[in-house]
Amino acid sequence: MSESEWATYRQTRLQAIEQALERWLPQPGGRPRHLAEAMRYATLNGGKRLRPLLCIAAAEAVGGTMQQVLPTACALELIHAFSLVHDDLPALDNDTLRRGKPTCHVQFGEAMAILAGDALFAHAFLLIAQQAEQCLPERVVRVLHLIAEATGVDGMVGGQVEDILSEGEPISPDTLAYIHSRKTGALFRAAVLSGAILAGASAEAEQALDAYSRALGLAFQIVDDILNEIGDPARLGKPVGTDRARQKATYPRLYGLEAAYARAQQELQNALNALQPFGTAADPLRWLARSVFSPLHEGSR
Repeated sequence: MSESEWATYRQTRLQAIEQALERWLPQPGGRPRHLAEAMRYATLNGGKRLRPLLCIAAAEAVGGTMQQVLPTACALELIHAFSLVHDDLPALDNDTLRRGKPTCHVQFGEAMAILAGDALFAHAFLLIAQQAEQCLPERVVRVLHLIAEATGVDGMVGGQVEDILSEGEPISPDTLAYIHSRKTGALFRAAVLSGAILAGASAEAEQALDAYSRALGLAFQIVDDILNEIGDPARLGKPVGTDRARQKATYPRLYGLEAAYARAQQELQNALNALQPFGTAADPLRWLARSVFSPLHEGSR
């Protein structure tokens, strides 16, 4: 797949994702008042849509179609949006800017932001359940289990808890790996594997995509850590230097910037190596992996 083919592929999938999110999110103007507006504000705000793209690309890599997995792809974006709304709250990261705009609690108030995040999380599982209209029910049950696990105690929420409790403490490699594999990596893995499962991937294909997603999730988080150190806030649309100010557990803090960058590059290569059993159908997954490094070149000072 050439760069121009990738650009076309990405644009068509992003358009379908945006249209589906617009259609499936609650419409504004009714009751409960303001909730739909807050949910849409948190979601329809120009995100990269990396998780739904991964879900779709993984399904297509094993012979499925975008339409076959689109509800789950959008559900993953709702879960991601929910996590950002709650992460930005004063009780957690206390951020006031997200993608160049006021964060949800700044725009709608803290109580409405909390409830909008809750509603996005619940609405995501409604969309996944609707997959039973297009896919075998046993596949949908597997995906429900996978995504619930990836977002709960042993996934995203658990990683966030350890991230908060580790602020200001000495960092160990084990703690850092625990936080990153759950806070970020778990939802990446769920995105890739859910697309594969719904499309009927073989056990061998699932295993390869599992390895790909774990490596990609770690590379993404390390790059995010680096950008928080050296990124340009005007390009990134959010403040930088916040991780160091809060003494968070990050790869640059534990290993230094140079070693963190080298580790991210190694994980990128691990992700690409995991796709060797696949042919050109997995090219979008390869391009998505490489795109993880783009912000380092676009968003650095």
